[in-house]
Amino acid sequence: MLTEIRDFLGCATPAGWIEGALARQDVLLLDHKNCELKAASTALSLITKYGQHIDLINYMSRLAREELVHHEQVLRILKKRKIALRPVTASRYASGLRAAVRSHEPARLVDTLVVGAFIEARSCERFAALVPHLDEELSRFYFGLLQSEARHFQNYLKFACLYGDAADVERAVARVRELERELIESPDEQFRFHSGVPAN
Repeated sequence: MLTEIRDFLGCATPAGWIEGALARQDVLLLDHKNCELKAASTALSLITKYGQHIDLINYMSRLAREELVHHEQVLRILKKRKIALRPVTASRYASGLRAAVRSHEPARLVDTLVVGAFIEARSCERFAALVPHLDEELSRFYFGLLQSEARHFQNYLKFACLYGDAADVERAVARVRELERELIESPDEQFRFHSGVPAN
């Protein structure tokens, strides 16, 4: 599955981001917590906006519950490591990808699902990139998340193809892939779970 994820993405996580993550593990975990909550929120938003699609809402309901469980798991790690909860601003990543979402339907739904696929794929790729460098507890945790979440990007793509034209989905994937690559490879003023290469 990891090979498929890497083939789907336009680039690998740069070494500079891994170095930044290891140096800022408190921020890594705090932002990861936020990402799991946002993933659940995105699933719930799709249920609200597209309630006529029964297969989509059934899947997103299950996904929201799973992401909230992961949110709680990160919270427990933060508590165990005595990392105090504090506000962490969102990275430019998700908002940058959302800029590619068209405003009319069904293209809006297709693009939203394609963006979701890239976010899920990048998360898994970063879990895998971090595992060899982390302490035993975090390494085991991220490896477990990689295994449980690896299928998510495929499901987002499956629904994009279900509700959109295959050729249009392919074009959307190519468009978002290039945008995502730029966000990942370019210098970033702040370190976050999905940020680019830390500028300092």
